[in-house]
Formats: sequence, structure tokens, C-alpha cells
Amino acid sequence: MSCVNLSTWVQTCSLFNQAGRSRSPSFQILHPLENIPVSIISQKRRRPISSFSVSAVLTKQDTLREEEESESEPTFSFKGYVAQKANSVNQALEACVSLKDPKKIHEAMRYSLLAGGKRVRPMLCIAACELVGGTESIAMPAACAVEMIHTMSLIHDDLPCMDNDDLRRGKPTNHKVFGEDVAVLAGDALLAFAFEHIAVSTVGVPPARVIRAVGELARSIGTEGLVAGQVVDICSEGLTDVGLEHLEFIHLHKTAALLEAAVVLGAILGGGSHEEVEKLRNFARYIGLLFQVVDDILDVTKSSQELGKTAGKDLVADKATYPKLMGIEKSKEFADKLNKDAQDQLSGFDPKKAAPLIALANYIANRQN
Repeated sequence: MSCVNLSTWVQTCSLFNQAGRSRSPSFQILHPLENIPVSIISQKRRRPISSFSVSAVLTKQDTLREEEESESEPTFSFKGYVAQKANSVNQALEACVSLKDPKKIHEAMRYSLLAGGKRVRPMLCIAACELVGGTESIAMPAACAVEMIHTMSLIHDDLPCMDNDDLRRGKPTNHKVFGEDVAVLAGDALLAFAFEHIAVSTVGVPPARVIRAVGELARSIGTEGLVAGQVVDICSEGLTDVGLEHLEFIHLHKTAALLEAAVVLGAILGGGSHEEVEKLRNFARYIGLLFQVVDDILDVTKSSQELGKTAGKDLVADKATYPKLMGIEKSKEFADKLNKDAQDQLSGFDPKKAAPLIALANYIANRQN
């Protein structure tokens, strides 16, 4: 993957200042195409958390001592972290959406909710909560709520009136198994239950924080978030004048907003300060856009079998994508920069506690399906 030529990246204004939310000062994304504006929210550039400097000359004895201490310290295992958190999330989801009457609707809800998936959003929620001093148990109801809403969005997105897809996570889509009517209701039920679950099941957290978290989650999926991105996406099909700024609006809302909610909910419930919450909000926006850029790349470079969903459907629908507007190589460069900018936002946090978020960002950047 080639390095980005920074002289070709241009600064632009922000599109994503949404009313009613606490926002950081706007800043510009530097884009890998000349004279093409795109925008996002950020803070002043900081050094990546993985960068360290030594300002003093170490003696040979000091160096040996540090090497011994380094060797004795356990390293972060992303594979182990993912396995443990995914297992915890799956158990929580299994428990909170049980099979009861009416069985048909609960079968449909569980079919999509428990169909696997990477559980990236719940993990981000838990990792953000733990980063600011919270615990997995505090974040788990919110993590499950975000996954329920994400599943709802997939069920509805696959419907014939939307993206009309027959395959999701390697299995027939919900409406192919249960019918369009039940699939719509299954999504509705998951959406409603998500808010009930976070309100009723979150324990050990002041009510004001829970209310704030519920408000964040609601905004992320309404006309300031997921719904806004989805409707603009639908209205953009077949248009020939869709540019990068327009495309970014779609994905900052349709994809990034829910990822942002996952991280911000964890930070709020974990007791993060205003500054910590906003830094993590910016981190989440970067990885949210990164997620979509990578998704667009995979859609044209991988098979349906590799992806577990229909490949090339954006090309067939004549949708604007990053590879279509920028090309594959520039899209990859853009993804690299988004990942770096995301990790810059973690500067100042405890590196050990930030390790899961750094690893999750790298996973999103390098995933293959």
C-alpha cells in the first residue's frame, strides 16, 4: 500500500455539525484527490498513542533494566480480547431476547440477532467504557442495545424496497426466511426493545448518565443519523453528479453515526469527562468513515463467498462508492489516513487501556469481510 502524498490533500469545511449535540471544533479531513472537498469533525492533531520519544540518554544498565521489565510485562492479545468480549456479548444477547410467545416474531428477531457477526459495535462500547474507568457489566446493556439496532438496520436494509439482498452473514436474509411482513416487525421490535433494555438493565450508573446515553442513541438512528444517511443514499441511486462530499454525508450518517453512538455510550456510562467523551466521539467518526471506505473496497475486490453477503451489488445498483469516485489505490490511501487520524485521538489516554480501541481500529482497517 503506497504512502499518501500530503501535498495532494485539501482542507474543507465540516458537514457533520448536528443540532442539539455537544460538538468539538470542526476541522478538515485531508483528502487524496486535488480540489475535491470532504469534511469531518476533529480536534487538533496529536501524536499517535503508539509513538514514544526518549529525551534523556540511557545508560547501558538502564537499558537492560527496561528490556527486562518490558519482557516481563504481558502483551495485549487482540485475538483473546475479541474471543472473550464476543462470547460475553453473545451470551448477553441470547439471554435478553428469549424465545417466547408470540414465537414467530421472537424467532425472527433471534434469527438475525444471533446469526454471528463481528460484534464490533458492542466491543467498541465496552472498550470505551473500560478506557474511562468503567466496567464491562456497566456497558453491556448499551452494547447489546447498539447491536439490536444494528441488526434492525440490516434486516430493513436487506428488504426488497431498500437494497433487496438475499444473503447476510452467509445465510438467507430475514425476509427470505420469515417473509417481508414479519421481517419489518422483527426490526421494529428490536428497535423498541433496545431502548427498553438500556433503560431497565443498566445498573450502577447515575440516572442522568443513562438518560444522556439514551438521547445519544436516539439521535444516532433518527433524522440526524442512520435514517438521514439511508434516505440520502436511496435518493442518490442512479445520479451521475454524486461527489465525495455527498458520499461522505451518506456514510457519516448511515454507517458512522451508530459506531459513534457505541463509543460515546460507553464513555458516558463509564463516567468519562466531557473532554474524554469528545475525543472518543472524534475517534469513532474516523473509524466509522473508515469502516465504510473499507466496505466499499471489499465490495469490488472480494467474492460473495468471502464476504458472506452479495458482492458487487453497489456496482449493479450504480451507487456512488469510494473506489468508483477515487479508484482502489486512492481509497486505500484514504483508509490508511483515517486509521491514523482515529488513533491520534487516543493520545493522552492510558496506552494499556487504549490498546483494545487501537486494535479494533486496525482490525476495521484491515478486515477481509
